[in-house]
Amino acid sequence: MDVLINVFVALHIIGIASLLGGFLTQMKAMGAGTARFTPAMLHGALTMLVTGVALVGLNQADDQTVNNIKIGVKMAVLVVILGLVYVKRDEETVEKALFGTVGGLTVVNIFIATVWT
Repeated sequence: MDVLINVFVALHIIGIASLLGGFLTQMKAMGAGTARFTPAMLHGALTMLVTGVALVGLNQADDQTVNNIKIGVKMAVLVVILGLVYVKRDEETVEKALFGTVGGLTVVNIFIATVWT
């Protein structure tokens, strides 16, 4: 079971890397007002959602303690990110504030995952 959990953790990290990497590569474009949500950002957010749900199930099946409040907050933030990216995915440009919000929420989600104990 530990190997399977570790595989899903790795996939979860790949998802956050895709979401954050997509944001960081568009920061220069954000300054110019031409930023857009890339497919990598959408796929990263979806990967995080699927692997996060799988991780909760696998950890509970392995009788490990799961902080349901923390997971709920992380999922709520991720659903907001996913909703924003999904709705605006086909637009040529995205407003600076909206694009910055997605980047900020992504960083908040990383800090929730790592700092909240």
